[in-house]
Amino acid sequence: MQLTALALAFLALLAIAYRTYGRCVARRIGLDDARRTPAHEKRDGVDYEPTRPFYLFGQHFSAIAAAGPIAGPILACQSFGWLPCLLWIGLGVVFIGAVHDFATLIGSVRHGGCSIAEIARERLGSPAGTAMMAFIWIALVYVIVAFTDITAGSFARGTEELEGGGVRFNPGGAVAAASVLYLGLSIVLGLVQRFLRPPLWLVTVIFVPATFALSWFGTRISDWLVFGPVEWGLLILCYCAVASVLPVWALLQPRGYLGGFVLYTALALGIVGVLFGGYVIEQPAFKTWDTGRATGTLFPFLFVTIACGACSGFHGLVCSGTTSKQVDRESHTRPVGYGAMLAEAFVALVALVTVVIFTQADLVDAAGRPLKPGTIYGNGIGQFMTLLVGRENLAFAITFGAMAFSTFVFDTLDVATRLGRYLVQELSGWRGLSGAVFGTVITIVPAALFLAYGGEGSYLRFWTLFGASNQLLAALSLISIAVWLRQEGKSSAFVLVPAAFVLAITVWALAEIARVNLTESAGLDVKLANGASALALLALALYLVATGVRRLRLSAEARRPEPG
Repeated sequence: MQLTALALAFLALLAIAYRTYGRCVARRIGLDDARRTPAHEKRDGVDYEPTRPFYLFGQHFSAIAAAGPIAGPILACQSFGWLPCLLWIGLGVVFIGAVHDFATLIGSVRHGGCSIAEIARERLGSPAGTAMMAFIWIALVYVIVAFTDITAGSFARGTEELEGGGVRFNPGGAVAAASVLYLGLSIVLGLVQRFLRPPLWLVTVIFVPATFALSWFGTRISDWLVFGPVEWGLLILCYCAVASVLPVWALLQPRGYLGGFVLYTALALGIVGVLFGGYVIEQPAFKTWDTGRATGTLFPFLFVTIACGACSGFHGLVCSGTTSKQVDRESHTRPVGYGAMLAEAFVALVALVTVVIFTQADLVDAAGRPLKPGTIYGNGIGQFMTLLVGRENLAFAITFGAMAFSTFVFDTLDVATRLGRYLVQELSGWRGLSGAVFGTVITIVPAALFLAYGGEGSYLRFWTLFGASNQLLAALSLISIAVWLRQEGKSSAFVLVPAAFVLAITVWALAEIARVNLTESAGLDVKLANGASALALLALALYLVATGVRRLRLSAEARRPEPG
């Protein structure tokens, strides 16, 4: 009953927040459907294309809801307890994360669909725009490294929740085959939509069930695509390179739409498990203020560990990189921007539930080592699914949980690569296909080098740095948006206050990460790279903050009436 009551209260919070605070933010920004959006003004059928809001919501939601809101809450709960996690996810998403996504989306729409880096360059000056570009690009490389490594590992051996599970198929091959078939089905859907133009309900009725059928079929052809993690990593990066230059209608839109339904199903299973599973909370509400690790204090590492579940700078890149180019009307930015982030908070809640229903003894393996987030999530979703398909199908239920986890991660990879390509093109001014290829190569090659030298499992070494840089990017984006609002004569307090909080937490975290990694480094190793990256990100961030404060002060002085 306690678990059900908490979940219902959390859902009520999200619903009330959307109708009240989301509407308040919309009024402060001043949405206007009479304005022509970039999707209409620059329509080219490649990047700029007006898209129906329900379709766009699914694409956007599947792009932002990857491993972050799943792994982060599970890791944080294991360290600090479920109550601090729940409080930060709930309050953080309403007043910070959803505001960030909404504001960056409409900000990009008002600036012709350009990236948040281009907005910074226009509002803070050319040097600040270049600094923002460098910051974002470093953060994107970390995203690509982490998510490629996660996906390659699951394709090679299957996620850990299937190891030793007694299934009669190759776990890694099943996940890989289902994912490849899913991408192929997305391309078919894109072609059908582009050239046959059937009604949306018809393609939904046909292609969504086909997605789940292919997930099952992957278990039947699990020996077709069997490679090692290095080979899969290179193949995934090659896929990302090709996908980043394809028209959005050919892959990005249909893949996001279908991926959204996989995500909706996982959420529905979470609801079934919470409301009808009869589970109780087995984990303590609070564990400790300090885990004893070098980066294990609740302040500031709870916040950057949870990362995307409450606030994510990566979402601003999706908002301003791809989604803003497809917004049909300005009023659609509220459900897509603010609403999708609230939905992601529910993804984080479901992930949190998958850990709190197990005892501490259930969260360690036979050797006494803590289970990894993917293991816990897959087991939890599998348990929920057996309420519908029966305990005798537990192995296949856990397989679905593993495939869903891999799908969320995989969907983000080509989006991140495309965003990196956009940023390089904006900085260099190199347009056209050759510029797109150049931008893609510049983004992919460093990620490939990190994977080669970091080795399999490198995402674990980068997770805290990824979370800190990710949320610091959100603070910097909010500062750029605040300058734009001030220059337009609008109130900016609703973005400046969240920016100040996130800025303080993430600068604190990055400083600690830099100190610990540089102190423990033994030469040219991953810790040295982490420490150097943390210092570089701090330097870029402090420069951007100083520039933003100066521009805000100038805007205030410009509006001050002259003495009479």
